[in-house]
Amino acid sequence: MPDDWLVGVADVVNSTAEIVAGRYKTVNMVGAAVISAATNGVAHRPFPYVFGGDGAGFAIWPETREVIESALSAVQAWAKREFGIQLRAALVPVSDLRAAGQQLRVARFQASQGVDYAMFAGGGLTWAEGQMKAGTYAVAAAPEDAIPDLTGLSCRWSNQPARNGTILSVVILPGPNADDARFGRVARDILRIGEGLELGGHPLPARGPDMQYPPPGLDLDARVSRGSRSLGLRKAQILVENLFFWFIFTVRLRMGNFRPEEYRADVAANADFRKFDDGLKMTLDSDPDTRNRIEAVLSEAEAKGLVRYGLAEQDEAMVTCFVPSATQKDHVHFVDGAGGGYTQAASQIKAT
Repeated sequence: MPDDWLVGVADVVNSTAEIVAGRYKTVNMVGAAVISAATNGVAHRPFPYVFGGDGAGFAIWPETREVIESALSAVQAWAKREFGIQLRAALVPVSDLRAAGQQLRVARFQASQGVDYAMFAGGGLTWAEGQMKAGTYAVAAAPEDAIPDLTGLSCRWSNQPARNGTILSVVILPGPNADDARFGRVARDILRIGEGLELGGHPLPARGPDMQYPPPGLDLDARVSRGSRSLGLRKAQILVENLFFWFIFTVRLRMGNFRPEEYRADVAANADFRKFDDGLKMTLDSDPDTRNRIEAVLSEAEAKGLVRYGLAEQDEAMVTCFVPSATQKDHVHFVDGAGGGYTQAASQIKAT
């Protein structure tokens, strides 16, 4: 990444406790709101980002600093007002992380014909997160009545139950004795094991997730999209909207260029169930044998100082969606375990 670019990072403070309290959907929505607000702030101009479950990381052009600061500030105020959740955020110059001996590299991974996701490496994103948690480079929250632009953010799909035994959240970070090549070999071994699962471990069926009525994320969707309207009014509007959507998907009613069965399949194809941000993260629909094989490889690698890892199991996967336009194929879908997946797995690493 160029030296004059900025790294943006944000996460929910004490997210593990929020998840223990049963607020995993809320934590995911707040984390995805960071990406939504930033994307809308730059008028959908593509930039690299990664969803982390309880937060997000991204890289942005220097000339958009004020716009991004405003977006991050507004999301913090919204999260506090609507959910009582504290979201912290920071913007770090790439030149500063390089001066600290870190690097920031990015690649694009094409998940489908319509969507590609950024993959970060070099340690720079992790360093920026550490700086944020230490209170440096902080972006302050806006006044409590600030309203971020979260257009397109939603969670209307039902959770997807495990088909093969468990939804396995995997977080693998480099260990003290790892270099890029040695860590890469371990990551490829884990990817190969996952590829042996049905659909390569993808937690969503190829036809896409299910939709039910009334929608399970009604309150969240209303708080995301109500703006300055009353919560009750927005809930009523969403119930009407979702009844229409449910009918369309149930009877497979085609409307112009919109084909429900095609869109639903695209949700699965566009999902980010595998990602890389200074480490490998995956949400897999796994059978017990594959889970044990993954843990055996990681345990051996950890003993050699090559990795640090955490595994979390739950019964379902969940999807949080960012859909700028339902008629285009570039809608993105963030997948996590419905029991707090990535956050729970990462908390195991912190405890070691």
